Amino acid sequence: MNIGAVALPSPFAIAPMAGMTDSAFRRLVKRHGGCGLVVTEMVSSEGLVRGIDRTLEYAEYTEEERPVSIQIFGGDPAKMAAAAQIVEQMGADIVDVNMGCPVPKIAKHSAGCSLMREPEHAQAIIDAMVKAIRIPVTVKMRAGWDEGQINAPELAKRVADVGAAAIAVHGRTAAQSYTGSSDWELIARVAGAVGVPVFGSGDCVEPPQLIERLDGGIGGVLVGRGALRNPWIFQQAADLTTGRSADPASLEARGRFLLEYIDLLQHERTGEAEGFRHVAPGESSAPSPARGHDRWVINKLRALNSWYTKGIENGSHLRVAINAAESIPRLREIIDEFFGVTSAAAA
Repeated sequence: MNIGAVALPSPFAIAPMAGMTDSAFRRLVKRHGGCGLVVTEMVSSEGLVRGIDRTLEYAEYTEEERPVSIQIFGGDPAKMAAAAQIVEQMGADIVDVNMGCPVPKIAKHSAGCSLMREPEHAQAIIDAMVKAIRIPVTVKMRAGWDEGQINAPELAKRVADVGAAAIAVHGRTAAQSYTGSSDWELIARVAGAVGVPVFGSGDCVEPPQLIERLDGGIGGVLVGRGALRNPWIFQQAADLTTGRSADPASLEARGRFLLEYIDLLQHERTGEAEGFRHVAPGESSAPSPARGHDRWVINKLRALNSWYTKGIENGSHLRVAINAAESIPRLREIIDEFFGVTSAAAA
């Protein structure tokens, strides 16, 4: 499928999850196959325009992740257009607009899902961005603000009319957050109401679910929590589409994934070849003070393993052990012992 002039090798995409789907994680997912598009963590348009260091780092990506979409949020059309220009200058394939985040600190600033309560204003933002850049502009939204304001079909048509190249819909309202179930019938209605590709999102945690969701004219599937639990979900779904079996990752493979993630985090922004990391204009790719610190790596592993260990036998024991680890060597030791990585390699 295509988004504007961008060809996607697969209809499956990794959805942005703040603090979780960083560049290191996205690279590992891509290496395991089946993922057609990665979307960065949500980036503030204000922070991009003002050049705030931490914001700029969220927008970084590597060539290995392509095709890549940088997701931005904000409520001012002029600043969103300016931020989109920065994204284009960074060489990203797509710029995505978050109109689905229900978190109050985002929504209260006329950004995120609160834009669904102002469809004309949301349309003006997309119009300004499309006129400012050449790369595709896409939109991520929810079903609506609450049960009384379910307006995804209307908003999707509005943004498509002013040039949005694709739309993603999470089938829950902002009020639901992540409770209840994603409404895939609504997502299919959105797909039938617009002439651009529509991605669906919500409750896709098993490979067969990704295949099932492609019915009803839905062009692709965004996976968030399912990818944190199982980074192989994209390749497994791709295997199913070709008639192959979706073999689960072995225990050893799951352990090696964590060790590779630690390696990438430890060496992030250090010893990288020129041009390896795409950064915002004027930003340095030199190591920042936070990078290379063991505590930062340990905290990243703790965050991932709150999801990664779900469904693994004795996964709660692994979570407790990793949460108690105070050094990188101890983390590696725990992973080796639990997953049998060292013994399997030796064998």
